[in-house]
Amino acid sequence: MIDILEHINAVQREVSRTGETVTVVMRRSYQAEPEELWDALTDPERMRRWFLPVSGDLKVGGTFQLEQNAGGEILECEPPKRFKVTFGGPTSLLELRLLPGPGASTELELEHSMGEAPAPGGSGALWVGPGWDGGLLGLALYVDGELDEDTDPVEMSNSPEVIKYNEQSVRVWIEAIRSSGTTSEADLAEAAKISMAQYAPDAEV
Repeated sequence: MIDILEHINAVQREVSRTGETVTVVMRRSYQAEPEELWDALTDPERMRRWFLPVSGDLKVGGTFQLEQNAGGEILECEPPKRFKVTFGGPTSLLELRLLPGPGASTELELEHSMGEAPAPGGSGALWVGPGWDGGLLGLALYVDGELDEDTDPVEMSNSPEVIKYNEQSVRVWIEAIRSSGTTSEADLAEAAKISMAQYAPDAEV
């Protein structure tokens, strides 16, 4: 069983806006050394265990493609500290940073900036935030040894338990956006309906 509240509260979420660019920042600590977490984040055989199969020329200047999801160009890579890629388009930039934490832990910082946000202002964060929450959850379960060898992450993402997690994720992102003051209540309400329909279809906003 997934402790939904524990995993929701394990993530810090921020939303900001500069001009037309909307940025989400997420932070979560993992009980793994930076090198170990880096390997889980970048090795294709390990990525498919908790996230999605990935293909491409996985080096700076190369491209990547997540199965039935986004692809992009690999812009920067500094193992085991950070990498930066385009994600789904040239104005959508994703950067992951790994910072050593206390003991054998690592803090993962994810920053996703959208130059052409899919909704007005900070409400565009609802298009990506809940999805990244699911990714950080999968990584946590994998690092903690809670995923079986035959676990299909895509199948798991459609389970009733994860759908409930998604619902709570959308709700905390709504509050993060509201706290950021980067969009109107009307635009936030409209984006919230669309996001909830995508991530937790049976839930009401």
